[in-house]
Amino acid sequence: MNDKIFLIIALIIVLAAAGWLILRPKGSKVEVPAGSQSGDLMIEPCEIKMNGTRYKADCGTLIVAENRNNATSRLIALPITRIHSAAENPVEPIFHFAGGPGQSNMGFKPPDWLLANHDIVLVGYRGVDGSSKLDCPEVSAAITGVGGDVLSTDSLDNLSIAMSACSKRFIAEGVDLNGYTIPEVVEDMEAARKALGYKQINLLSESYGTRVAQIYAVMHSDSVKRSAMIAVNPPGHFVWKPEIVDEQVRYYAELCHQDTKCNKSTSDLATTIRDVNQSMAKRWLFLPIDPGKVKVVAFSLLFHRNTAPIIFDAYLSAEAGDPSGLAIMSLAYDFIMPNMMTWGEFLAIGYSSDFDPNFNYREELTTPGAILGSPMSLLLWGSAANFPVAVMPEEYRHVHPTDIETLLVSGSIDFATPAEFAETELLPSLRNGQHIVISEQGHTNDFWSFQHAAAERLLTSFYTTGKADDSLYTHLSMDFKPVMRFPVLAKILTFTGLLLFVGLGLLINHFIRRHKAARVSRSREN
Repeated sequence: MNDKIFLIIALIIVLAAAGWLILRPKGSKVEVPAGSQSGDLMIEPCEIKMNGTRYKADCGTLIVAENRNNATSRLIALPITRIHSAAENPVEPIFHFAGGPGQSNMGFKPPDWLLANHDIVLVGYRGVDGSSKLDCPEVSAAITGVGGDVLSTDSLDNLSIAMSACSKRFIAEGVDLNGYTIPEVVEDMEAARKALGYKQINLLSESYGTRVAQIYAVMHSDSVKRSAMIAVNPPGHFVWKPEIVDEQVRYYAELCHQDTKCNKSTSDLATTIRDVNQSMAKRWLFLPIDPGKVKVVAFSLLFHRNTAPIIFDAYLSAEAGDPSGLAIMSLAYDFIMPNMMTWGEFLAIGYSSDFDPNFNYREELTTPGAILGSPMSLLLWGSAANFPVAVMPEEYRHVHPTDIETLLVSGSIDFATPAEFAETELLPSLRNGQHIVISEQGHTNDFWSFQHAAAERLLTSFYTTGKADDSLYTHLSMDFKPVMRFPVLAKILTFTGLLLFVGLGLLINHFIRRHKAARVSRSREN
């Protein structure tokens, strides 16, 4: 093997490592300027490029108290961006609340048609964006599990210890965890509204953000003109219930039965998933398979209609004797899950909202005979006992009636926020509410990814008139053909990994031999 080939192999290894470093999630901090006071807004003109178009905008920093119930609370800084509408006289701005918790509120890229008549305002979420970021490396390390099953008692106990250690470190560093609740997030948004000089605003919220919008409507009803919620999360539903998840799997199974190609692969998709979960292989080749990690990844990818078929294909392959797709799912968990969330903010917001100290989460969420059960809830809520929660006021943990014109948008196959909860638990309290259920649509990404003209008509009509026009939506049948196949990917990655391993070995051996030859040559010369 000549030196050029060795250099190519070395370059591949270096580029692979560099790519991993580049793609890691990054965070940015906004500092609190000296002499600041709560409510201060420092903002200046900037430019935002989206969809090939440059928009005039304002970028800056909002200063707020970490805990408004504590007169001596420290100040924190939040980033704020206002993207200006193309209209000469835009109507009420739209404040966007992203999903989470544990994820940024600064990444939304509004479509041109929303900016046609509205400014769009993004205010960072406390604990994720800005000067106070509740990173939990203890949780990131422990969430990979111990003993070969991330949902085992030992793994959950270890994760619980990590949560406790993280919270103690926060407190020692001067973080007031009592300030990380949804009402405090709402007050951040209200402070931004006042500082920007808006009399009334519209809300556009997604998933967790819909909970922020619901509480905003209770705390500051006069500030909100209209509120559109996509993938609605009523109080109590940060915890996914095993029986509901299994019902959704059965719904998919029925859709599979109606599909001429899918029903040839299995007589009952739900039974296939249950059987594979009950007798999952422990490894594929040299790759271990962690059953808990497989279930967590499966649950997460069932959120959307274009990723769900990838999971079904992996389970069908495993049933046929090829568990390689499950091995890739187990491996992927370790790369994705540790940095998927800003875990401290996720724990503080989630537990302060829905945690019930009288409920035995680990016992109730452990369901050995389930089809899939609720693996994500068991992982995160079954470990929650040792994280100190500042439960938000009881009045915000329940649905409240409102006269605000409100649009609820759900997908019929949304695993994260099932449509039935929006229909039965929230809609009855909305005196001017409307609920649109889009058939065979999943979680939030599906709303923006499919039937674009219909989504545009839906939101623009609602923000203009208070009544949403869903007339452009048509039935979009579920497509069970996977856009990619984990079993195929497993074999490609394994083969590529073996080549890199062999190449690295040859590279090392080459340089060792050259070093020895040079040393022998020098000894002969002496």
